[in-house]
Amino acid sequence: MPHKTLLLIACAVSMSLISCKQQSNSNQTAKDSATITIPAKDVLTGQVLTEEQQAALTPASVLQLLKSGNADFINDELTVRNNSARVREAAIGQFPKAVILSCLDSRVPVEDVFHCGIGDLFVARVAGNITNEDINGSLEYACKVSGSRLILVLGHEYCGAIKSAIGNVQLGNITALLAKIRPAVDSLASFKGEKTADNNDFVHAVCEKNVRLTIQNIRKQSSILKDMEAQGQIKIVGAVYNMTTGKVMFME
Repeated sequence: MPHKTLLLIACAVSMSLISCKQQSNSNQTAKDSATITIPAKDVLTGQVLTEEQQAALTPASVLQLLKSGNADFINDELTVRNNSARVREAAIGQFPKAVILSCLDSRVPVEDVFHCGIGDLFVARVAGNITNEDINGSLEYACKVSGSRLILVLGHEYCGAIKSAIGNVQLGNITALLAKIRPAVDSLASFKGEKTADNNDFVHAVCEKNVRLTIQNIRKQSSILKDMEAQGQIKIVGAVYNMTTGKVMFME
């Protein structure tokens, strides 16, 4: 190959490498300029609920805190939290103010929905936010042993478990789980309109009914929690999360 041709090829390769390096530097500069710096004063650190603070709470005050936290979530006013500091602070003990019985759905970020962080809430998740022996035991632990003041059963719109129960889906262990939701479906025989999973109004009605029945089952199946509620030590309430707005609609 002629010497002149080799020289041209070498120059082309060199220019290509220079261009790639310039592009890489440009991308890094753009990335650096896009970095968001948060003032230290705006970051919460190590503010985990203490035993004394938990003891000073009432069921009514905890309910109000959850409502206020949800308002922050809706208005996009979530506080930046230093989770590393909170993890270290919470390692020596936990004193959550409430326990949330939520559906399994990934679209319901429970802690964020209530503007809470590490150490603030117990969260039990199961498809259809139903209750059973294991869930009741978890709720008893949260309230009787660890001092939580509120149980919130949280359903949500467009729930796949609710729709599957309406459609009477039969599939492995899911069949037994959906059987615990079916009473909510069957109790709405007088519903005006199509009683199908395609009717959002019916799905919403079943969702609300399922929350109420879950609360009834908690009281029926756990004498510990029933007695604690009767003595005013805890409150058991229901709510439905609106997937479109992020708002939690409390059913008091």
